[in-house]
Amino acid sequence: MKRDDTLWKGILEDLFDDFLRFFVKNAVKKFDFKRGFEFLDKELEELFPLQEGKNVRFVDKLVKVWLKNGQEEWILIHIEVQGQAQQNFAERMFVYYYRILDRYNKSTASFAIYSDNNPTFHPKSYSRKFLNTSINFKFNTYKIIDQNEESLVQNPNPFAVIILTVLTALKKGKVEDKRLIDLKIDLVKNLMRRKFSHEKIEALMSFITRYVRFSNSKYDSIFEEKLDFITEKNYPMGIKQLILTKERAEGKAEGRAEGRAEGKAEGRAETQLEKDTIFTQNLLLKTDFSEEKIASLVGVKLSFVFDVKRRLNT
Repeated sequence: MKRDDTLWKGILEDLFDDFLRFFVKNAVKKFDFKRGFEFLDKELEELFPLQEGKNVRFVDKLVKVWLKNGQEEWILIHIEVQGQAQQNFAERMFVYYYRILDRYNKSTASFAIYSDNNPTFHPKSYSRKFLNTSINFKFNTYKIIDQNEESLVQNPNPFAVIILTVLTALKKGKVEDKRLIDLKIDLVKNLMRRKFSHEKIEALMSFITRYVRFSNSKYDSIFEEKLDFITEKNYPMGIKQLILTKERAEGKAEGRAEGRAEGKAEGRAETQLEKDTIFTQNLLLKTDFSEEKIASLVGVKLSFVFDVKRRLNT
């Protein structure tokens, strides 16, 4: 799974309450936030097993929430984060919908967040008709490149920071890295001005530092120096240092990859595996993060985290 996909999955779990407030009008009146949420990733994987020979799984989350209606009802909210234009995307959204409905027989709301940079790609519905038999499936959509940055800066919802981060990342290649550094630092400054919990600041800081990447890895160290300066007194240094250590390792690995022959690829892979293992061990030993969040921060599969944890406990 791509690193961006893993980051999306992690941040959706960390800020799901903010997701609901951001996308659903009067969410506080509709949902019982005190009961929390249940992420049904395993159930979703059972409905849509990874096809043999294919390593790609789309970013999706299936979440159980409870309503404030005096009864113990619950609905499923299915989220898609689509990072590139795909011809049959609307049909796939419909397939997800009817399989979930068939499995759970519950009311389902579907959301598609389009994080691509194609202005013409924005499917909103799927229709089919034959011999007076028809369906017209509509779903919620949100096109990130169509959003107003000023409005997002003023929006107090933490999820607005995520959208701003994606908008900044989409500028990679369109502006010089020197300018991208300033834009990335502006994201951090905007985050630090907001009165969020430390947990949400940590999650958002990780998302910003790892989602917006430079064309030339040498700018990573420049960004880190500026980040150190503006966050010195405000940011939890333990987890910050772990995040930046991971960034440095990935940046150096990518830089080395550009000038190495294919014959050294296996050695680099082993080095990266070692770094991922050390980073995972540090998070397991020094934080109380869930295995899911650690997998998101490190950029590895959940099974990798469980394996490292098992070895630590033996």
